[in-house]
Amino acid sequence: MKTLLNTFLIATLVACKGGNSVAPTPTPLPPVVVTPPAPAVLKLVWADEFETPGLPDPTKWAYDVGGNGWGNNELQFYTEKRLENARVENGKLVIEARKEDYQARKYTSARLLTAGKKTWKYGRIEVMAKLPKGVGTWPAIWMLGENIGTAGWPKCGEIDIMEHVGYEEGVVHGTVHTLDYNHSKNTQKEGKTTIANVTTEFHLYSMEWTDKQIEFMVDKQVFYTVQRSVLGGSEAQWPFDQPFFLILNIAVGGNWGGLKGIDDSIWPQRMEVDYVRVYQ
Repeated sequence: MKTLLNTFLIATLVACKGGNSVAPTPTPLPPVVVTPPAPAVLKLVWADEFETPGLPDPTKWAYDVGGNGWGNNELQFYTEKRLENARVENGKLVIEARKEDYQARKYTSARLLTAGKKTWKYGRIEVMAKLPKGVGTWPAIWMLGENIGTAGWPKCGEIDIMEHVGYEEGVVHGTVHTLDYNHSKNTQKEGKTTIANVTTEFHLYSMEWTDKQIEFMVDKQVFYTVQRSVLGGSEAQWPFDQPFFLILNIAVGGNWGGLKGIDDSIWPQRMEVDYVRVYQ
C-alpha cells in the first residue's frame, strides 16, 4: 500500500510539472519611460528694434556723461543726446567713437544704459551687433547691479556679455566681476572665444542668467559658464540675485583697450546694434 501511494505521488508531481517540458519564458514588462520636465519657456518682455530714426528712444535709454576715465584711464568723453555719437539710422542703433577735441578730451563716444528706465533679475539678454575695428577700440555689452549707487563697484556685481579689444580682433570675452572676483585683484571669472568677421558681420551676443548660473553665448553657442555652486553663495561671491541694468558703449584706449596703443588713422569707428531683446 505504501509503495502504491508513493508511485501515485510521484506521477502526480511529474504531471503537475509538465514532465520534462521547459517552463514558458515570462513576457517582459515594457520599459519604464521617464519623461523629463519640459524646459521653461522664456517670453519676450522688453525689446528695442531701433525702427525710429534720430536719437535713441528716451523712454528706454539714458546716458552716462563725462570724461573722467571711468576707472580705466579711458580717453573718450561720453556725450549726451548727440547724434554724432549715438543715433538710430537704417534700422540700427549706431554708437560712434570719433577723434575730435571735445570737453578737454581728444575723443568722443556714447554710453547708453537702461538704468532708471528698466532692470531685470534673471532671464536671457540678446544683442545682435557688429563691432568696431582697430587698435584702441573697446566696445562692450554689459550689465551692472541696480544697487551700484549704494554698494559701489565691484560689490554691486558686473556681467560682461561681450567685450572686445581692437588689438585682438575676433576674440570675444564673457566675464563676471564681484567683490571677491574682479580685475582689480586679477581674480575675475572670464571665458573667451574666437569668432570670425566680428567687425564686418552681425553676431548674436547673449547671456542666460538664473539663480544658479550664468551662460555666455555667441550665435547661440555657449562658450563659458559661471556657476554659483563654484563661485560661492555669499554676496561677495554671487551678487547676482538682484535686478541689473544694461549698458552699450565704445571706450577709447584705457587700461585694456589701449594696452597696445591707439591707431589714430581708424576713426570714426562704430558699433551697430540691430536689436536688443530680453526674455524671462
